[in-house]
Amino acid sequence: MSATDTHRTIDAVWRIESARLIAGLTRMVRDVGLAEELAQDALVVALEQWPQSGVPDNPGAWLMATAKHRAIDRLRRGKLLERKHEEIAREIESEQDEIASHIETALDDPIGDDLLRLVFIACHPVLSTEAQVALTLRLLGGLTTDEIARAFLVPEPTIAQRIVRAKRTLTKEQVPFEVPRGAELAGRLASVLGVIYLIFNEGYSATAGDDWMRPALCEDALRLGRILAGLVPQESEVHGLVALMEIQASRVHARVAPSGEPILLLDQDRGRWDQLLIRRGLAALERAEKLGGAQGPYALQAAIAACHARARAAAETDWTHIAALYGLLAQAMPSPIVELNRAVAVAMATGPQAGLDLVDALAAEPSLQNYHLLPSVRGDLLAKLDRHDEARAELERAASLTRNARERALLLERAAACAHGEPPG
Repeated sequence: MSATDTHRTIDAVWRIESARLIAGLTRMVRDVGLAEELAQDALVVALEQWPQSGVPDNPGAWLMATAKHRAIDRLRRGKLLERKHEEIAREIESEQDEIASHIETALDDPIGDDLLRLVFIACHPVLSTEAQVALTLRLLGGLTTDEIARAFLVPEPTIAQRIVRAKRTLTKEQVPFEVPRGAELAGRLASVLGVIYLIFNEGYSATAGDDWMRPALCEDALRLGRILAGLVPQESEVHGLVALMEIQASRVHARVAPSGEPILLLDQDRGRWDQLLIRRGLAALERAEKLGGAQGPYALQAAIAACHARARAAAETDWTHIAALYGLLAQAMPSPIVELNRAVAVAMATGPQAGLDLVDALAAEPSLQNYHLLPSVRGDLLAKLDRHDEARAELERAASLTRNARERALLLERAAACAHGEPPG
C-alpha cells in the first residue's frame, strides 16, 4: 500500500473510530478535552508508524491502546497528586493487562454506553446551540475545525474558539460522564435530536453562501442519527428523526440542476429520488409508529415526507392528508413556521385563497418578520390568484431577505416572471 493510500485509510479509520475512541477515553480521564488530545496523539503516532508498519488488523483497538498508554505517561509526567488523578491513574494501570481483549470487545460493540454518554455531553444544555453543533461535529462526526468552519461559512478561528470554550465549560461545570435518567433523559434527548436535525437542515437548505445544499452535512447528520437509533432503540422520536432525514436525503440529487440552480419539490424528477433511502426512511417511520410515537413531532414530519415519497408524480400528492398532518404537527409543536407550511398544504388541497388567508394571519408574527419564506410563499399564492404586481413585490422582498445566493437568484427569476404576467417557476 502506498503512503497516499495509507493516509486515506487512516483518515477513514479516524472518521469511523474517533467517536468511540474519545468516548472510551473520556470515561477514563473524565475530561472530554483531554480525551480528545489523547485521541489526536494516537492519530499522530498512527500517521508516523502505519506507512512503514502497515495498517493493523484492528486499527481501532490499536488507537485505543496507544491512547491509553499516552494517558498513563501524561499522568506520570505531570506528577498529578490529587486524589482524583491518582485514582484515575490506578484505574488505567490496572486495566493494562486486559487491553488486548477488553478493548477489542468494546470497540466491536456498536452500541456501547460510552458513546451514548459522549452524545449527551456534546449536547449538554450548559453549552450554547452553536457550541453544541460544533462539538458534536468535532467529537462525534470526526470533522476537523476547518471542515466545520467551511460547512457553516464561519471563520475557522471562530469555530476553534467555540470548541475550546465548550470543552472548558464542560470541565469547569464538572459535567458528569453519564446518561441522564427519567424525566431529564427526555429533555436532554430532545436537545440531542434538535442538534442533529439542525446539522441536517444546514446541509439540506444552506442558510448562506453560494451553494443551495451542502450534502456532506446531511450525510454527517444521518450517520449521527443512525448511531443514536442504535444506542436508544426504544425511543420512538429517534426513529422518527431518522425517518425524516432518510426520506428528505433521498431527494438530494434531484434538488439541484447540473449548473447548481435549485429545483423545487414539485418540479423535481422523481426518478432521481434515491429509493433505498426512501425504503430506509419508511422502515424507520414504521418503527417509530410501532413504538407508539406516531404523534411525535419528528414522526409527523416524516409522515409528511412519506406522502411526497409515495406519490409517483407531483399531481398524485395527497395534499389533504398532508394538511391534516400539519394540523397535528401544529398541536404537537406549535410554531409559526409549522403554520406557514400548513398554509402551503391547505392552498394545494383547497385553493390559493384559503392558503393566503392563513398566511396573512401570520403577517404580524414577530418571529417571521425577517423570515424570507413568508413573502416567498405569499408571493406564490398571489401569483396563482393573478395578482402579479403584488406577487412580484413579495418575491423581491423574499430575495432581499435570504443570505443564500442560489435562492436569491431563484426568487428574483420568479419575480421577473410575475412582472411579465407569467406564473412563477
